[in-house]
Amino acid sequence: MRVLVTGATGFVGSHVVDRLAARECPTVILLRQTSSRRFLEAHHGRLEVHEGSLQDPATLDAAVAGVTHVVHCAGLTRALHRTDFDAVNHRGTVRLLDALRRHATGLERFVLVSSLAAHGPASNTLPARETDPPRPVSAYGSSKLHAEEAVRTQCPSGFVILRPPAVYGPRDLEFLRLFRAAQTGLVPSIGGGRQELTLVYAPDLAEALVHCLTHPAAAGKTYHVGAPEVVTAANLAREIGAVLGRRPRFLPIPAPLVPLVCQIAALGARCRRRPSLLAHDKHRELLALGWVADTTRLEAETGFSCPTRLRPGLEHTAAWYRAHRWIP
Repeated sequence: MRVLVTGATGFVGSHVVDRLAARECPTVILLRQTSSRRFLEAHHGRLEVHEGSLQDPATLDAAVAGVTHVVHCAGLTRALHRTDFDAVNHRGTVRLLDALRRHATGLERFVLVSSLAAHGPASNTLPARETDPPRPVSAYGSSKLHAEEAVRTQCPSGFVILRPPAVYGPRDLEFLRLFRAAQTGLVPSIGGGRQELTLVYAPDLAEALVHCLTHPAAAGKTYHVGAPEVVTAANLAREIGAVLGRRPRFLPIPAPLVPLVCQIAALGARCRRRPSLLAHDKHRELLALGWVADTTRLEAETGFSCPTRLRPGLEHTAAWYRAHRWIP
């Protein structure tokens, strides 16, 4: 077993590398020359490193040669332009599949990290199921859905698609904003914080991805992966506050203002030439009733369930942030 991990320097990808290293599994990683390797320092000398990107077919050819399994984590969650999502998340996946067909004749399993955004919003009353027709509401979600379709139609081996909801845990920069807001005692709140959420702790997601690399029942399947708990946005902020020893107050943001806030953020991002998470239909995701997934199919068919509940997951995350001085 020789595993290629794309996006290995990122939040989820680095946790996948940790899990593979714990199993002493030969691992190949594809890195852009400018990528930070800070999360991979513990594995120095034990990884086969190829410099390149999903946009460069020549570097892809070298990286995939001889691999038997792939965990495809690389992708954009924020972009300056709407078309950037499709260029990386969809067409980048197609280029990777093309390279695998040419140079990985022993490929056995391809695991794609998609997103619940590819399915679209869903509530606790009617959670997202893998058999539902997908209805993404953002450019990001559409690009992930197109990547899924490419994998289903073009993958030269058995494949598995995992759709995580919001991911949190050590090394995450997005939830760090919420931790910092809770620490100041003032948290922005949309719609009274009633949006319902399924969450997944990053090490659990990494374990699920590695589990699906070899489980025979997973081949050809799409799975939602996350903890069974459902939490509202307001209760999530309160839980984070409790872990930090704070009681956050909420700054209400009226729903009609959310598109305007996102437009301003997008304009600022273009001026700074730094992508913002709030751009490109993000207001539709923020205003949705919920992002709740039915995660029972993964356990029923493969025996895997996410073991980390919300409070201990938040406690581990806060401890990591503090240890690395990301929060006081």
